Amino acid sequence: MTTRPPLIGLPGRRKRASEISGFPEPMANSDVDLYMADYARGVIEAGGIPVHIPIDVDPAAVGERLDGIVLPGGTDIDPILYGADPDPELLPLEPERDDLELALLSAALDAEVPVLGICRGIQVLNVHQGGTLHQHVPEHGRFDLPIDSTIHEVSFAEGSTLHELYGPSAQVNSLHHQTVADLGHDLTVTARADDGTIEGVEMGDHVVAVQWHPEMMPTRPTDPIFGWLVERASR
Repeated sequence: MTTRPPLIGLPGRRKRASEISGFPEPMANSDVDLYMADYARGVIEAGGIPVHIPIDVDPAAVGERLDGIVLPGGTDIDPILYGADPDPELLPLEPERDDLELALLSAALDAEVPVLGICRGIQVLNVHQGGTLHQHVPEHGRFDLPIDSTIHEVSFAEGSTLHELYGPSAQVNSLHHQTVADLGHDLTVTARADDGTIEGVEMGDHVVAVQWHPEMMPTRPTDPIFGWLVERASR
């Protein structure tokens, strides 16, 4: 008997067609949903089927139908959601996306659907759990280098899922503008950079989130974190 590939939800971003080249003028005000394809490729390579989750969907209904969720990278989260004033260097906000991903995460946690958070995803998870963020850490966003450049080492806590997947440490890229500050409730820090930056958190055995971008690394086709998600979602 062949086990069907699990369905892994992947929310994206909504843009106006006018923000993307190639659309004729009559379509300028049309909505376009998009996400970086490497997230979907990571899911496919691990044996899952990525399913796009548009902004308009009912998150509760999605949580009941999907086998796993990826919370991907993207722009900054509205600091009002964690009781902070906006930093002057805050990136453009996408409140509809904040609302969707926070509600989607709630539905996934209620249904014990496995969740993988990446970059913004670890920040969404932390805010959802009552934590806060450092709003502006420009030295971490190494956009002056190729996106798959290894920038620093991350160390993993013994006994954690990340340690089981990667061993004691791994070399990672660094493409984030914000980081976890005060840790949210029920989260455990399981990865840190040499400077103390929180690079990975876990909650129970079905939520793992990391600050780096494994989907952009050349090792993506065999990266164990996508394998973890698909295997966990297959149960």
